[in-house]
Amino acid sequence: MDWGFAHKTWEKWASHSIGSSGKPLKAALLINYDPSGPSRLLSTIAEQEGIKVNPIELSQFIDFIKHNKLQTESFIIGPNQYVVTSIHQNWFSARCVNTSKPTGEGAIVMQTAAFLLVALYDGSIGAASHAVVAVDQFALQLGRRNL
Repeated sequence: MDWGFAHKTWEKWASHSIGSSGKPLKAALLINYDPSGPSRLLSTIAEQEGIKVNPIELSQFIDFIKHNKLQTESFIIGPNQYVVTSIHQNWFSARCVNTSKPTGEGAIVMQTAAFLLVALYDGSIGAASHAVVAVDQFALQLGRRNL
């Protein structure tokens, strides 16, 4: 993956998709992730917007993904704990179990060829739909470079 292209794509996408009023996402992380690569290569945060994740949280989240614990365990991103609610071919959705927000909070996690994209949103079904569209748009833009 061309890192310059990925960075430019992230910058453009994040400015339109992440923020408070009127944006589909409140935060997102782009994590370097290659499950077929050597195990000595660590996953790192390539980009993040709206949240700061520490290395311990990141390593626990990557273990959750690598060991395919989607249906049996929860994961933590920032101050929130999430449980997976829906699993699809290259992405899954999750709901926050410790939120204080009446409408709830959720996460969409999508795997691309070289990255994991973790997108966080506030709200319920409608907000989740908008979050999935935003995540899919980013993945499509990244994928254009690999065509």
